[in-house]
Amino acid sequence: MAIPATDVVAPIAGVLDRIIPDQQARDAAKLELLRLDRHELTNLYAAMTGARTPTPAADRWSTRARPSFLYVMYALLLWSVPLGLIAAVRPSAAQAIARGMTAYLNALPEPLYALFATGYLGYTVAREWGKRPR
Repeated sequence: MAIPATDVVAPIAGVLDRIIPDQQARDAAKLELLRLDRHELTNLYAAMTGARTPTPAADRWSTRARPSFLYVMYALLLWSVPLGLIAAVRPSAAQAIARGMTAYLNALPEPLYALFATGYLGYTVAREWGKRPR
């Protein structure tokens, strides 16, 4: 696979510009980057491409579960915006809403939280274990 050197060197040089404050050290790092041979650049390019490209999962449940969980978290975080606006206009109403949400979350049994945490941790460990090279 023939890749132009600029496809790899340019993005890394941009990162070097941001993370190395000393001009001489930055130039030395860029020079070393340019000295890499074609094989090393190809491996670096493959690693960068793999990090950017999500792998499609064969399991339809996992492809829907992760986004669904994040949507729930986003909804909870975004709920703070209208609640903040309500608090600006009617602080007593915002406090009543917050008390109601707190009462609802406190009404959920503790074993349900433990079950969710165990399931999510188990899911994470199983995914990592499945990614290990054998």
